[in-house]
Amino acid sequence: MGTPLTATMHAVAVTPKQPGSARQVELPIPTTAPGMALMRVLEVGIDGTDTEINEGLYGEPPPGAPFLVIGHEALSVVEAVGEGVSGFKPGDLVVSTVRRPDNCPNCLAGESDMCLFGTYTERGIKGAHGYMGEYYSETPAFMVKIPPALRPFAVLLEPLSIVEKATFQAWTIQQRMVWEPKRAVVLGAGPIGILCTLLLRLRGLEVHVYAKSAPESLQGRILTDLGATYQSVDDHPVTGIKDALGQIDFILEGTGNSSVAFEAMAQLGTNGVLCLTGVSAGNRSIEIPADVINLQMVLGNRVTFGSVNANRRYFEMGLEHFQQAERTWPGIFERLITRRVPFGDFQSALDRRPEDIKTLLTIAAS
Repeated sequence: MGTPLTATMHAVAVTPKQPGSARQVELPIPTTAPGMALMRVLEVGIDGTDTEINEGLYGEPPPGAPFLVIGHEALSVVEAVGEGVSGFKPGDLVVSTVRRPDNCPNCLAGESDMCLFGTYTERGIKGAHGYMGEYYSETPAFMVKIPPALRPFAVLLEPLSIVEKATFQAWTIQQRMVWEPKRAVVLGAGPIGILCTLLLRLRGLEVHVYAKSAPESLQGRILTDLGATYQSVDDHPVTGIKDALGQIDFILEGTGNSSVAFEAMAQLGTNGVLCLTGVSAGNRSIEIPADVINLQMVLGNRVTFGSVNANRRYFEMGLEHFQQAERTWPGIFERLITRRVPFGDFQSALDRRPEDIKTLLTIAAS
């Protein structure tokens, strides 16, 4: 039988589609039910999805709930385990995945990130409460155990999983031909852009990153230390990168700007592949050189694909690359964490600042 806990906890929730509604709410602490683990949240990473949900752009509460607890990047510790739980014990560090499957063929095969029916739920985003609270309950199938040595930056595993999937799938797609990529471009210098650059450098590619930040910014310095070239789009527009660089084999678009996404299509080299990871929230209309893009895509065997979310295997890939990257560039991940904000100051954490790379909301001590 489950062990009921009558105490309550605090969490940060929003009323979806209501701008600026983030507030602290009180909820019962979940029970330690059979087959479930009770998780105590240590820290939560803030990303653009959280701020956009708080801006009222999207988000969906659980059925029947008046609000949605946000947060989908979390490092937690197992507080207790219910009857029948194996492989985890109290004290284990865990990062839980985000999406929960429906009954489509892809979800049944463990590919909830490729869901066909679209009736999945996502923690802190769509139909399920997230991790920005003191506790949550979870099933072991969605829990990834974290080695203690990775504790200082393990909360970055969720955004790392996004680019693990993007690069893995790009390379898998390119098995359609003999493909020996040499040069890559990353658009955007937020966590997704920097983490993708790191993975591409581990693969040995020449990497060029373009974003809005100045070259002397922290983002620029980190990217340079990774061995990439960083340039501001103020001085080097996306529309000119093909002329400046020559053949571009892979592009990762991580800005969420639809204009940039279409500009990138025209910069891709022969046999190249472009992965779009940014989500455009809005209804912007733009003019594009459709005939030119169509001609290039067909005659150049180019591919453009979208990638969202990540299933468990990409989290596990991320654990391996965490360790490989730390050996190559010691301390690189901790440099991405630019602010740690106390739980009570969550409004400040949701307020993105130009110098932010990754802001963490500290929920509890280890």
